[in-house]
Order: sequence, then C-alpha cells, then structure tokens
Amino acid sequence: MLLEEQTHGVHAIAQVANFKTSNEKIPIEKFAIALNSKLKQSIRIQSAEEVDERFHSRYSVHSKTYRYIINNSEFGSAILREFEYHFPIKLDVIEMEKAIKYFEGEHDFKAFKASGTSSKNSVRTIYKAEIIYKEPRIEIELTGNGFLYNMVRIIAGTLLDVGLGKIEPEEIPDIIKSGDRKLAGRTLPAHGLYLVKVEY
Repeated sequence: MLLEEQTHGVHAIAQVANFKTSNEKIPIEKFAIALNSKLKQSIRIQSAEEVDERFHSRYSVHSKTYRYIINNSEFGSAILREFEYHFPIKLDVIEMEKAIKYFEGEHDFKAFKASGTSSKNSVRTIYKAEIIYKEPRIEIELTGNGFLYNMVRIIAGTLLDVGLGKIEPEEIPDIIKSGDRKLAGRTLPAHGLYLVKVEY
C-alpha cells in the first residue's frame, strides 16, 4: 500500500505499509477509496495491491530515497513555509555539490546519528548523493540501503555548514571516520525532509 503523509515534521510522498486482512467485501482496486474515507486528510492512500505473505514493508526494502529542501531565498515562502527549511544567508552550492559526493559508498555514519539512537550498527551504504539546485531551492537527495535516526537531517546540516564556508568539502571523509557527532553539522528542522521513494 502506497501512502502520502504529512506530519507536523517529516513528510512522505511514497511511504509503504502492509497488513493482513480477512476482508472479502472490498475488492483490492477499491481499497484506497475505502480507507481514505476513514483517514484524516494528512494521510492519503495512493494505491493498494496484494503481495506475498513473506513481504514486509520495512524489512524487504532494498533502498530508500530522502530529499531535504532548503529555500535559500532572502524572504522564504509563506505558502510553503511548513514544507521547506528557509535559510536566508546565501549558500555556496558548488561547494555543497563537491562535499555531498563524499557520503557515497559504505561508511560508519556514527557521526551523523542522533544521540540516544537505538541502532547499534551505524554502518550504512549511500548509493547516490546529489544536490539538485532549482533556484532558490537547494534539494539534497540521498538514496541508500538504510538511514539512522536524523541521519539525513544531520547530513543536510553539515552540507549547509559547507555552503557557509564553515566546513571544507575535503573535511567530510575525516568527519565520517571520526565518528564524532560534534564534528558534523547541525540537525536541520524536520519540516524540510521528505521520503520520496522506497524500492523493493
């Protein structure tokens, strides 16, 4: 089942959920309509399909793609203020583009996880990391086999510091290797973050 969800923080364009049901009255092609009639409007079911009983929407995932949106204009947007992070100081996008490539590959992302995270293993693989610049918006997009709690928001905050000249792109590998959260950037607010794709 493909969901679109808005919370007070993170947004999901392509969240996936699965459940077992003994329902025989509602045909699968009508499931989305039936469920949407009962859900609050901040959650919308986009599609539903039958899957193998062994399928699990969390544990069967091959990769996820997250996007963090920074509005880098002077005044920001009144309409989109809850859907992007407004940062009025001009950022150096070219330096951010250099820096983001260092996150690709398999690394121990201990320096990029929130304190108190339950995950004991902080090794993850980033398949693709890129900056998509649509002036005045800077979109930070990461595809990986998994993400630690707040990992994307901390990477985004680190790239923001690169854009400000506080961190050099070439420092990123050393920050990753250090495993020291204090060396990485700030945790950016949740409302700029989107789950945009889940692949199985």
